[in-house]
Amino acid sequence: MSFAFMCILSWGVFAQNADEAETAVMTARFNASYDSLMHSFYLKNHSIRTGNHDATVSVADFDQIPDSVIEGRLKKLHTVIRMSYNEAVRSYIKTYLKIMSNRLDVMTSLCEMYHPMFEETLTAYGVPEELKYLAIVESAMNPQATSRVGAAGLWQFMYHTGKVYDLEVNSLVDERRDPYASTVAAARYLRDLHRIFGDWILAIAAYNCGPGNINKAIARSGGKTGYWEIYPYLPRETRGYIPAFIAATYVMNYYPEHGIKPHRIELPSRNDTVMLSSDAMYCFVEQYAGVSAEELRTLNPQYKTDFVPGSTGKYHLTLPADKVHGFITAEDSIYVHTQDSLQKKPVAAIEKEVKPSAGKGGGSTVYHKVKQGETLTKIAAKYGTTVAQIKKRNGLKGDRIRAGQRIRVR
Repeated sequence: MSFAFMCILSWGVFAQNADEAETAVMTARFNASYDSLMHSFYLKNHSIRTGNHDATVSVADFDQIPDSVIEGRLKKLHTVIRMSYNEAVRSYIKTYLKIMSNRLDVMTSLCEMYHPMFEETLTAYGVPEELKYLAIVESAMNPQATSRVGAAGLWQFMYHTGKVYDLEVNSLVDERRDPYASTVAAARYLRDLHRIFGDWILAIAAYNCGPGNINKAIARSGGKTGYWEIYPYLPRETRGYIPAFIAATYVMNYYPEHGIKPHRIELPSRNDTVMLSSDAMYCFVEQYAGVSAEELRTLNPQYKTDFVPGSTGKYHLTLPADKVHGFITAEDSIYVHTQDSLQKKPVAAIEKEVKPSAGKGGGSTVYHKVKQGETLTKIAAKYGTTVAQIKKRNGLKGDRIRAGQRIRVR
């Protein structure tokens, strides 16, 4: 009996133990990224209501669907990567149907916005188009997503890997959050991993845990090179990563078969970019070009502050397509007023004002700059937290705070 066949026979017991923990980890990460995503300009300004779908088939009904039906649907997908099916994949499909059923308005609309760019970029680097669904697993399609270990952006690059693939990270800019730049980096990285392992599934697994862990799993398996053969030797999260990717691919292609009919959200499908020749502050773009600072933050998640260091000649600003002409017309005024402002206030002091969120904050770290007359009690109420939690996060012994002080509130 082959090692691979023994693995398949053991899925029933294995899935009840390891896979439950793995799906819990993946679900928690998806929910955290999604909750953070809901604070973006466009989604905050669009009415999203839980249960606004026409769902004729409940998630519970999924248990009644034969394996042969799910497996047949996966085989019908036109993909370069073979979409394997087993109990682990089935478990993730059920999980994704559950967590995404009331979120598909957002997911399908984000796919309309990002997938054309994903497909064009992945194809240009010889990467299968279906890897566009990896961004759902990585970040719930949230450019501002940050993991507990510091990975950032749609494709969740760690600092070092991002640097290797030419993503600039400094005090003002984090290109891991730039949708286009990070997609180019992800395509290059996946292409390089495929060159190492000669297999797209192993390349995807290595994207999650690093090529070193894949090589260790291959060695511990006695030299096996199939993903399902080395499965038991992989890190826990990576054991769930491929099933989650297959599940996300399935759900985004077959959600109508499960009775889910999401409404369409009007997201800005038509944006354009302008290269800056000088520094620009969002407040003056808002004043002269009519694009709000909040919208600019959503469209340009790579900039850490409301300031773009355009004088370097290598940074762009993404704008709604219908606002580009107004920006170009007012460009000189924006630059002049920015320079005047910078002479009065150094760049280091320019920070985004972090507004309180209505939800849990998606696990992101949030800071607040204390204003004159504010107290811990007032700040805690503003952010939906407690004085005790703020004091603990900042190592405060008493209740005294001073104007200008920067404190962590989440």
